[in-house]
Amino acid sequence: MIIILKAQASDADLAALVEEIRRRGYQSHISRGVERTIVGCVGAPEEDKDLLVDHFASFPQVENVVRVLKPYKIVNREFHPEPSCVRIGNVPVGGPGLAVMAGPCSVEDRDQILEVARAVKAAGATILRGGAFKPSTSPYSFQGLGEDGLKLLAEAREATGLPIITEVMDTRDVEQVARYADCLQVGTRNMTNFSLLKELGDLRTPVMLKRGMSSTVEEWLQAAEYIAARGNYQIILCERGIRTFEPQTRNTFDVSAIPTCKELSHLPVVADPSHATGRRSLVPAVAKAAVAAGADGLMIEVHACPERALKDGPQALTPAAFAAFMADLRPLAAACGKALAG
Repeated sequence: MIIILKAQASDADLAALVEEIRRRGYQSHISRGVERTIVGCVGAPEEDKDLLVDHFASFPQVENVVRVLKPYKIVNREFHPEPSCVRIGNVPVGGPGLAVMAGPCSVEDRDQILEVARAVKAAGATILRGGAFKPSTSPYSFQGLGEDGLKLLAEAREATGLPIITEVMDTRDVEQVARYADCLQVGTRNMTNFSLLKELGDLRTPVMLKRGMSSTVEEWLQAAEYIAARGNYQIILCERGIRTFEPQTRNTFDVSAIPTCKELSHLPVVADPSHATGRRSLVPAVAKAAVAAGADGLMIEVHACPERALKDGPQALTPAAFAAFMADLRPLAAACGKALAG
């Protein structure tokens, strides 16, 4: 349930309410809006909720108590009516800007990542993406450089000023990846790795949660709830396509998921047209569709020589193609009320 405080409620009133929630054995989550403060009360069993609604409604500092029927409470827009903005380094994701995360699927060597980082920065990207740990369907495929890849990403950040986002795959790697990355990415295969989500919830580092390849929107939002329930509200959702019967693209990009999530949740939403399509020729069109649907950002794969990429070369744009795409995207973004950097 969510407890809406009166506009004149003091910090002492809030503290008293939070203490009462704690005393009863439940968790409290605070959302401070422009005009109201909302407290989420999480963990109450269903049979106690009617009594709790009456109990908390009797507090003089409380304006209203509302039961949240959705299984995701904290990431629900009822809990936080204003859209959230998450900062990756100094880059806001959400709000009037359009964040563009660009870079190679995998960090391969120093020259490769530095070349691509400088190219995407020059074209207007605001965040550098690159994989140090790479999940693969085949155990014989390239698995990433591990910590050496993280060090190269950190070097590229130093050279360009771009904050970095990279994937974490295992609870044992969370601390290490968090030392280097400005945002930790949870890939589609790990959306339901609840141990990993809980571990990320204990951090205060931003997390980008990709939709599971066969997951519904509600399951996706419940995965986000695992992170938020541990106190980390710095969550970005990423639509990357879902698995369907259609073989023409790598996945089927669900453009409707973007406005749906923004209607149901306050979390920012970005789109990954590279993994959604698996074909570089389709990336620009799908990216533009995502922006038109209200996406707060894009994740685009870029490689200096895609035909020699160790992972996902067919979906990577060249630096020249990425620069042309960004120039083409600028007026569309402006028409949709989003500003691109540069």
